[in-house]
Amino acid sequence: MSDHDHWQSRPEGGGRFALWLIRTIALRGGRRLGRCCLYPITLYFYCRRGPERRTSAQYLQRVFGRPATPWQVLKHIHCFAATIMDRVFLLAHGEQPFAIETQGLELLEQRAAEGRGVLLFGSHQGSFEALRAIGARRPELPLRVVLDKQKTPAMTELLEALAPEVGACVIDAAQGGVSIALAMAEACQRGAMVAMLADRGRGHEALRHANLLGAPAPFPVSPWLLAHALKVPVVLCFGLYLGGNRYRLVFEPFSERVEIPRHDREPALDALLARYAKRLEHYIRVAPYNWFNFYDFWQDAPAAEPAAAVLGGHRVGV
Repeated sequence: MSDHDHWQSRPEGGGRFALWLIRTIALRGGRRLGRCCLYPITLYFYCRRGPERRTSAQYLQRVFGRPATPWQVLKHIHCFAATIMDRVFLLAHGEQPFAIETQGLELLEQRAAEGRGVLLFGSHQGSFEALRAIGARRPELPLRVVLDKQKTPAMTELLEALAPEVGACVIDAAQGGVSIALAMAEACQRGAMVAMLADRGRGHEALRHANLLGAPAPFPVSPWLLAHALKVPVVLCFGLYLGGNRYRLVFEPFSERVEIPRHDREPALDALLARYAKRLEHYIRVAPYNWFNFYDFWQDAPAAEPAAAVLGGHRVGV
């Protein structure tokens, strides 16, 4: 397990005791008690998790153009911890304890009303979990979420315990690429919205670089190959945490139909990734403490495989 995966798994309930503790706070202690617990948790991870503390400072320096202060790094970690805690409350109680505003929801509804499905591409910013509020507000718009159940098994167990109806709507990204693609295609044929994160690749995935915060960063190509194959509208979505109990769900139309020409796959993919990275950077600057990739996102990545080989070999894992 990488440092990043280890960091992700620990605050998200990386053991039986943590799982029990989070459930107890969510169902019995209340959100106010949970919020109070975030301060010692934040301090603990700031002191104990050196690699993530350093990568947080490096990322914040890219955003602000100057060295990050300890207070800024603490704020970054606290923001992450708050969204993890809120994930539990969103699952247990829905959006009732929160003030969730939306931007661009009408455009999303228009795309969904066409009945051919919609792909929602998000990122590791803020709370992707807040997206489920739309499912509760608009039950006529079915929502499926692509999620790797094996990466955070304790959180998956929590999801299934607190909201089994939500867990049943998950498309497991740990499956093979073909199985994922077929499940997404079936959901789209039923007119569902299919949500997935498009900013972080896994170890076996083909990656290509796009500029982000002034330097090339690796992005997975599989979401865009899936969009090309499914031929449905793509909408970008960002669940920004605004502090306290406030969130903003932003939906931006990206493409009515992603086209990747057979003979110009690499330039077409580069253009798509550049557009996506540009919007990603925009919202990073809108809410800089919402960026939750606690590892060197700009690290040297393996050489990108030809897109034709990736598609032909069905390597479309997400």
